[in-house]
Amino acid sequence: MKEEITIGVFGGSGFYQFGEDITEIRMDTPYGLPSSQIFVSTIEGKKTAFLPRHGVQHIYPPQEINYRANVWAMKELGVKYLFGPCAVGSLQKNIKIGDIVFCDQFIDQTSGRKDTFYHGPVTTHISSAEPYCPELRKLAFKHADKMDISYHKNGTVVVIQGPRFSSKAESQWYTKEGWDVINMTQYPEVMLARELEMCYLNISIITDYDCGLADQVKHVPVPEIMSTFNKNIHKIKKLISEIIKDLNPEDTCSCHKALENARF
Repeated sequence: MKEEITIGVFGGSGFYQFGEDITEIRMDTPYGLPSSQIFVSTIEGKKTAFLPRHGVQHIYPPQEINYRANVWAMKELGVKYLFGPCAVGSLQKNIKIGDIVFCDQFIDQTSGRKDTFYHGPVTTHISSAEPYCPELRKLAFKHADKMDISYHKNGTVVVIQGPRFSSKAESQWYTKEGWDVINMTQYPEVMLARELEMCYLNISIITDYDCGLADQVKHVPVPEIMSTFNKNIHKIKKLISEIIKDLNPEDTCSCHKALENARF
């Protein structure tokens, strides 16, 4: 009987390794291969599965990631709690480079991505009113406070298709709407996790200001964006580790009942 792994982490751009004494698991899914093998280690006494969503060598751009295979593989391992750290651009001047945003809402601006496991014959309508786990968010606030991290409790992430960045007009539109950060991978990842009744926590680290703020802030080229992320990756790993330490896999959460009353 295989040992269930209840905690999963998706690594974003610049986040390709997590933990020590790693065991590699190669998996296939009904939706094809995940982005890479799964790397299993013990974090704070708990088995944790790590998967770099872009692949180990960053070979999958955002629009080509097999999100369904990645999320399905985590579920197959037994994952109940899924962490989705990522690099994002800020759409608002008060959300500064190096800050962390724990997003609680998303705006989907992607196109053509395979974004559901449910194509019939049972019609399934999953609520996306509150896509991010409220219980994991509470733990994130608690440990971010302890670590003295500059963070924002709430945020709406605009998810664009990629691989191109936004035009200035698009970026200014997002800013005027009051949305907070911009990213290319949060959708459909978060909703696929919800469809499989997993808790999902987003940890967005601000690496730059989006181009709509170009007249107000300094432009940051891609190498500098990644440099900012790399400088802050240690605190992301530490934060995730502290949250994992506090997790009780026996606890129940409404995320684990997302399919209740969702089917005809």
